[in-house]
Amino acid sequence: MPRTTRVFCVSTPYGAATLAAALDSGLFEPTDRRLLLVTNNAVNPEITPPVDAMPGFTRIRERFDEVLSWNETIAPFHPGGWGPRGDDIPMWERYVRLLWDLGDDEVHLAVESIQANPALALCQLFTGAPVDVYADGLMSYGPTRDKIDPLVGTRVGRLLHLDLVPGLTPLLLTEFGVPPVLVPSEAFLEVLRELAEDEDDLPAAPLERPALLLGQYLSALGLLGDAEEEELHLGMVRGAVALGHRRLVFKPHPTAPARWTRLLEDEAKEQGAELTLLDPPLLAEVAYQRLRPALVVGCSSTALLTAAGLYGLPVARAGTDTVLAGLAPYQNGNRVPLTIVDVLLPDLADRSAVETWAMPSAERVDELAALLKAVGFAMQPKIYPGLLEEAERYLSTHLDPHTWRYFTRRRLAALALPGAVPDRLAFIPRNATVRRLARRARALKRAGGKR
Repeated sequence: MPRTTRVFCVSTPYGAATLAAALDSGLFEPTDRRLLLVTNNAVNPEITPPVDAMPGFTRIRERFDEVLSWNETIAPFHPGGWGPRGDDIPMWERYVRLLWDLGDDEVHLAVESIQANPALALCQLFTGAPVDVYADGLMSYGPTRDKIDPLVGTRVGRLLHLDLVPGLTPLLLTEFGVPPVLVPSEAFLEVLRELAEDEDDLPAAPLERPALLLGQYLSALGLLGDAEEEELHLGMVRGAVALGHRRLVFKPHPTAPARWTRLLEDEAKEQGAELTLLDPPLLAEVAYQRLRPALVVGCSSTALLTAAGLYGLPVARAGTDTVLAGLAPYQNGNRVPLTIVDVLLPDLADRSAVETWAMPSAERVDELAALLKAVGFAMQPKIYPGLLEEAERYLSTHLDPHTWRYFTRRRLAALALPGAVPDRLAFIPRNATVRRLARRARALKRAGGKR
């Protein structure tokens, strides 16, 4: 029998910790070899440290026989933009098998974000290899962002995910009937404890528990402008101080500009507080264990849910309404994490809500699930046509001044969904003739504006 090799592809410390927890829980059958394939998807990978250079990686490294670099394998191409051309796949597979000493091994894959490179490129390269997908955060509760070739999608056996929102089932890859499988929280916490023990650069827990502010560098994703994100972070400082916190710790995104930290330090000083930069590029969950924060503040970070659900820490959101209002196109995958955080977590500006917040009830989670099905259909109607009826039912009964922030009238109109037409115009029949006349009127208006 041929040797069996499983290739685990990872791009973030959080993903690496998730894989380690899945392995420790026995969710992967034994194979002859375990290869950890590290991919650095940063815009400038030459100056951004990869996962295997992050603090604590040596503890995760012990679970694998060898660590490989995808960037080195496909150099000089960038992992986020390269995929094999169809005619070149046999040549690339032979090259990779030789480079990684795979020979005639039967290859199994474990990847994240299968709808995009580098995960998609890896699945295309090893034609016919069984695939497991693991979820790297809250996006797994939303739809698959792009239509996946059935030759890839039908090979996916499972979606491994953490129980970030207990009772909520991921929508990702359900178009292929892929079953979700929980990675036990206890195993994930144990991996995080290992990483914290291996981290010497973090300070010991202070006497005064700080408020921890999470930076995400949303402007790099095109979700905010630089000035808008600066204001978002400054608002976090003001909001935390308004709640009585005088010691603040800011955990910046590894690629965020250094000037942001200086602005926050100045703002904190002006507000009568002290702000410290959490310099090492480490997981927020590791910081939770050392700093024991009195409050965790962020926009749409998955770390907000791990803080609340796994560590029982007080949490608050900031800026979700602003980002949702400007998010385009509607299909942007960040819409789902923003929606989940906005629905479940208290607004930093609402002292009462922050002080009394508790993990959501089963009824609240069911309401969120119904909302996400409507949002998911509106995002990807061609991939999830089976959600049409549930989306129509939700929109017909739940649209109000608050829930409107999760939809746009233009998107609902494009899909002929309830809510597209204002109530005062609801008497107009929804038929093809009316829509055709409306399109003609808009075309004439645009033509007139060009004169």
